[in-house]
Amino acid sequence: MRLDRLFNVQGQVALVTGAASGLGLAYAEVLAENGATVLLTDIDEPGLTAQVERLGALGCDVAQQVLDIADTDAIRTVIDGWAARHGRLDIVFANAGISAGRGFALDPSGTLTEVDADAFRRVVDINLTGNLMTMAHAARHMKRQKSGAIVATTSVAGIVAEPVCGYAYVASKAALANAVRQAAVDLAPYNVRVNAIAPGPFLTNIAGGRLKREKDVAAFFTEGVPLQRLAQPDEIKGLALLLASPAGSYMTGTVIPIDGGSSCVLPGRLPALPTD
Repeated sequence: MRLDRLFNVQGQVALVTGAASGLGLAYAEVLAENGATVLLTDIDEPGLTAQVERLGALGCDVAQQVLDIADTDAIRTVIDGWAARHGRLDIVFANAGISAGRGFALDPSGTLTEVDADAFRRVVDINLTGNLMTMAHAARHMKRQKSGAIVATTSVAGIVAEPVCGYAYVASKAALANAVRQAAVDLAPYNVRVNAIAPGPFLTNIAGGRLKREKDVAAFFTEGVPLQRLAQPDEIKGLALLLASPAGSYMTGTVIPIDGGSSCVLPGRLPALPTD
């Protein structure tokens, strides 16, 4: 098969959550730049507007919709409306998420004994429940048409221990990864593929942009990366296009790290022993 057919998403109808910046924007860009019709959703309306205007000026077929995936009714309304507008839904990236504060390797408040139940629930509502319901509402349309590709964003922190990340973040991302595997088996008879991308340290606005702004956090992450650098959002585009296109037609139930090799080694990020 020719390369242009192998990775062809021309004319596909897609939706990306958390698409105003970072990895969500990278997903939306690679789909739109390769001919898909893409709805960008996010809680950041000014960010959405700026990116949709920019992509539209480049000739991409894009639209925007403000969406907080903590609101499960709103998720269904947005997905159903986009599918009805185009008569189908081919690709969904369930990407929106939030961090859970610093982990115990960076801040005493990140230890297990300091976990705040309300803050934990808020992260789970978005990272797990919100993304699961995004997948679920997308699946209703894809099952009817007997085709589709769903891609969730999990994290390397959901695969191995990551002391720099908070408990709610690692727990929600690990749970979402297993939900992806469950959904892949559930939806396989309908020819709907479900996969996850598990990023390592990318330079995005997650955690309020700490990786960009705080040198200690960036240095801490870089120490555990065999490639000895942090990734740019554009570096996730190849994997995203693989999973969304015919090139990934036999891939389902996978959780694929893209992390510079950090999940392959023991990071050596253990906290110091107490002195008292």
